[in-house]
Amino acid sequence: MTIVPDAKDWTWVLQRECPECGFDASVVTGREVPALIRDNSRAWQEVFDTNTDLRARPRTDIWSPLEYGCHVRDVFQIYHYRLGLMLTQDAPDFPNWDQDETALVGKYSEQNPDQVIVELRLAAETLASAFARLTEAQWPRTGTRSDGAHFTIDTLARYLVHDPIHHLHDATKAY
Repeated sequence: MTIVPDAKDWTWVLQRECPECGFDASVVTGREVPALIRDNSRAWQEVFDTNTDLRARPRTDIWSPLEYGCHVRDVFQIYHYRLGLMLTQDAPDFPNWDQDETALVGKYSEQNPDQVIVELRLAAETLASAFARLTEAQWPRTGTRSDGAHFTIDTLARYLVHDPIHHLHDATKAY
């Protein structure tokens, strides 16, 4: 029997293997995150290169590979912004990000796949490079999400990398 973690408790992502995608942030260090981001970006390129209909949803309640790709691109951009706040401010509060609203307003299903994959790859490299440049003294810096979730740069890195890995799993398992 698979035990699904409580969605309201974000800390489970850092403590154990995800029962759906298999990623285990508890065995990853922040220093490993840049390589994971780059690997994920290459895998998204493969999805975009080999999928014949990136707009097709397997079910109405599951995003298409294009929609997942748009979301992952935006995740990379949002987390780059949050990392920047953590590096330039003491214990910043992150502005709220409504990812569902972003998907609707951004019309993910209507975006150009050729442009999305370029933007995803660029956002991934920008974020991976930013994490790779961190000094040991910067990893413990903190920031707080609008829902009160408190992160260090290390926990932010390990938490965020689950998202694109999980969504790659989502985008490929149904096809």
